[in-house]
Amino acid sequence: MMVTKELVERLAALSRLRLPREEQEKMTGELEQILGYMDVLKKLDTSGAESLAESGSLKNVLREDEVIPSQDREELLRNAPASDGETFLVPKAVE
Repeated sequence: MMVTKELVERLAALSRLRLPREEQEKMTGELEQILGYMDVLKKLDTSGAESLAESGSLKNVLREDEVIPSQDREELLRNAPASDGETFLVPKAVE
């Protein structure tokens, strides 16, 4: 893929970056080098390589879920400025 000045300007606009002309020229060369290296990587035979996503055995280090009693609803709603007995009532924020 050929990296053009227009492509760099488009990428900068999409990234919301303001690149001076000197930086745009430098970025054009750097992007061409990166894409050239990607072409080299595409040619490599990776058929015998192990996937990194599955390279190790994963172990859940979190504790088991445990059901415990929560606080009393009536006690929590007692401090509410307004409630319907089940939930907090709040002013409407969006029309």
